[in-house]
Amino acid sequence: MDFRSIYSVVEDDFNAVNDFINHHLDSDVPLIREVGRYIVDGGGKRLRPLVAILCARAGGYDGRLHINVAAIIEFLHTATLLHDDVVDESDLRRGRRTVNAVWGNAASVLVGDFLISRAFQLVVDVGDRHLMDILSGSTNVISEGEVLQLINCRDPETTEESYMRVIHHKTAKMFESAAQTGAVLGIDDPDETRQRKASYGEYGRHLGIAFQLIDDVLDYHGDASELGKNLGDDLAEGKPTLPLIHTLRHGTAEQAELIRSAIRHGGLDHLDEIVATVQASGGLEYTRERARYHTDCALDALAPTPDNRYKEALTRLARESLARTW
Repeated sequence: MDFRSIYSVVEDDFNAVNDFINHHLDSDVPLIREVGRYIVDGGGKRLRPLVAILCARAGGYDGRLHINVAAIIEFLHTATLLHDDVVDESDLRRGRRTVNAVWGNAASVLVGDFLISRAFQLVVDVGDRHLMDILSGSTNVISEGEVLQLINCRDPETTEESYMRVIHHKTAKMFESAAQTGAVLGIDDPDETRQRKASYGEYGRHLGIAFQLIDDVLDYHGDASELGKNLGDDLAEGKPTLPLIHTLRHGTAEQAELIRSAIRHGGLDHLDEIVATVQASGGLEYTRERARYHTDCALDALAPTPDNRYKEALTRLARESLARTW
């Protein structure tokens, strides 16, 4: 089983989303067109739009607005990546130089702002109040997550609870919103809308948490060529991710001091030693266990959805995301 078989379930819809993105990235400003083309050519899995499409179809929606919604989700997500790369001073994403590395920080921030404004233009065009509520709320929560992560950066006293709050706000919220926006399309009944937002949102939230936790593992135990980014990026930036937090709490005093110093100062001077320490303390396996728990929660949230091939694809997506190596 691989991700291609999941995409194939909604291949025509997914191709329509790509066409929609290409069309609406157009601008009279040459720099926006240039950066937009660079972003599109950079590829990416576009998992969040996939979630929106699958949730819409799993819920029985048979219209075309899910194409718009999926593209809106991708615009908002890409904007957060552009801003993230500036904050993190990243120079590699998806195996290519980041926009800020090619055009500079100012261009990256401003094109990210353009994508956000374009996304909300498209939300207004759709004219669905439920979508407006979901997406306006999610962008606010995601912004809070960015600030929470900034506060935790280089702080070895960050707790697991605090870190999980960052994950929910910064990563899982967009998955949650993608699932909810797809699920409520074409629904007029207020009670059914609330039920769908709850169940599909729970699926997306737990899927997003599990996805980030596997990212945490792969930062210390992945293949850079598959990941499309440098190993140890989070460590270099002094981010206290779950494998490090677990090692701080459960490793030896010597191991804890090594991790504490790495978080405080950042950098990769002792990467090999830190990777060995995190593995020896059980930090990677603990993080995988937490990811498995959230994957199970995501699958449980799909229980009210009638069986169909789209629900099966959502189930496979959760399981494949847990087992991924990229």
